[in-house]
This record gives sequence, structure tokens and C-alpha cells, in this order.
Amino acid sequence: MNRRPIAMTCGDPAGIGPELIEAWLKDNQGRELKVVPIGNALWIKRLGVSGISVGPNDYQAHAGKPDEAGHRLALAAMERAAEGCINGEFSAVVTGPINKHGLASVGFSHPGQTEFFAKQWGGEPVMAFAGGKMTIALVTWHIPLREVADHLNAENIRRTILALVKLRQKLGDTNPRIAVCGLNPHAGENGILGKEDGALIQPIIEKLCREGLKITGPLPGDTAFHRHLKGEFDGVVAMYHDQGLGPLKTVDFAEAANLTLGLPFVRTSPDHGTAYELAGTQKADRRSLDSAMRLAEKLQG
Repeated sequence: MNRRPIAMTCGDPAGIGPELIEAWLKDNQGRELKVVPIGNALWIKRLGVSGISVGPNDYQAHAGKPDEAGHRLALAAMERAAEGCINGEFSAVVTGPINKHGLASVGFSHPGQTEFFAKQWGGEPVMAFAGGKMTIALVTWHIPLREVADHLNAENIRRTILALVKLRQKLGDTNPRIAVCGLNPHAGENGILGKEDGALIQPIIEKLCREGLKITGPLPGDTAFHRHLKGEFDGVVAMYHDQGLGPLKTVDFAEAANLTLGLPFVRTSPDHGTAYELAGTQKADRRSLDSAMRLAEKLQG
């Protein structure tokens, strides 16, 4: 199949993203997979491949030393990649890690890249992680813990479960077995420790089971991930950010990748930050980027 290229954004040019992408491109020369790096002109020239430059032609990034021009360039790369998917130029986007605080300082109004691409493309985003030992989707993500219960509703819980089912199907499971965490300790202990598990989450699961899906829950968050690792489930839905990412990063810190599900186009990303302290040392672990690239290749339209 002659697929359109995958765009690779540089992320923060002072972080580890550009050097990881450079290493990946070097090790994957000659493959039929087409990728287009997007970043500053001097970096693109150094890569020695056909790419797209954004920002001032003479911008020079300094490893480990972020600056305002770099933040603007990272945003320009994201905008160019999003536009390229809309106009049919790219089939998917793999994004380098950004500095969210730095982007906010130059007018970026989104909590992260997930929300940015949802705004650009439309759709209802679901944050998910895969590529290592675990596959996890989050019902809520970048909100304060005290607000989580207020953001849970039947629609976003159902949407997250179905998005994870679809992901696992694309990854080869005919009828995925999905575990759904409860919100409260011990999944509410029959209402003693909270009402949301029985009143909100359980009816959604029961309805999906009647529709023929293999959904189990609500399960206590302190056991669901262990059961997933033991092979009982193909994926886990967590109610909030750290409920899912605490277990994931304990066992899959270097290998899992971030996916944005529920959008018209595929977007994946390494599951780590800019790591300024490692930038320029060539010591950063590339496995999460490798996972992000494998997933984008498998899931691309």
C-alpha cells in the first residue's frame, strides 16, 4: 500500500526530541515507510533528508537551553503537521516532547498537545498509552484531582471504553477484554467509600456487556493493573491521570507511547518530556519514540 508520509515534529528544539528523531532516521534509512521531519532549517539540513522547515531560517537551537524562539518554533511545527493532515499531505503525526510552560508563555492556550490537535482537527479526544507491556486509556487527564468526580459522566466514560476497544482491535484483538477502574478506593466498597462506582460506572459497563463487549468492572484501581499484566485483560480504562499513569510508568516508563484516540487522524508521541538535562549528551533512551513510530505506522490511515 502506498501510504502518505508520517510527519515528525521536532518538539522543543532545545530538548531531546530532535536528537532522538535524528537517531531514529539514521537507523531506519532505506525503509519503505515515508517520514517527514518538521523543525528549524539548520536541523533539517543536518538530517540530510527531505523535511519541512519552520521558523526563522537562521535559528540555532542550544541543547538544554530553551528560549522563546524555540517555543514558537515548536508550536509552528505542530501547526504545520496538523495542517498537513487536513490537506492530505500526511497520514499521521508523531510529535516530539514540548515545554508546556514555555509554550504558554508565547500564547499557547491548551494544556497539552492532545488538546491542541483536537482543536485543530475536531473530534472527541481520548488519551491512551501503548507500545509496552500495558495498554491504558484515561477518562480524564489534565485536570486537578479535586475536580475529577465532577468531570465524569456516562458519555465520556463510554467513549473512552469504546476508544480503547477500537485501539486493541486495530492492534490485533478480535474481541478485546477491557478492565474499567472504579473511581474510589476498593471501587466504592458497595457505596461505603463513594457512590460513583455503582451509580455511574457500573451501569455503563453492564450496557456495553449487553452489546456484546467483554468489559469488566468497576474494579479497584489497586488490582486492575496487576491483572492486566498477568494477561487477564488486554487493556485498562482509568478514571484519572495518575490512576493510570502511575502503574504504566512503573513498568513501561521507557517503552510506552502516548496516543490521541477519537480524532480524524493518528497522533502519537513519546511518553516523556524534554529532558533538558540530557539534551546534547546522546544518552536519552529512544525506546518510547520507537514505540510511537511503530504505533503510528500500524494505525495510520
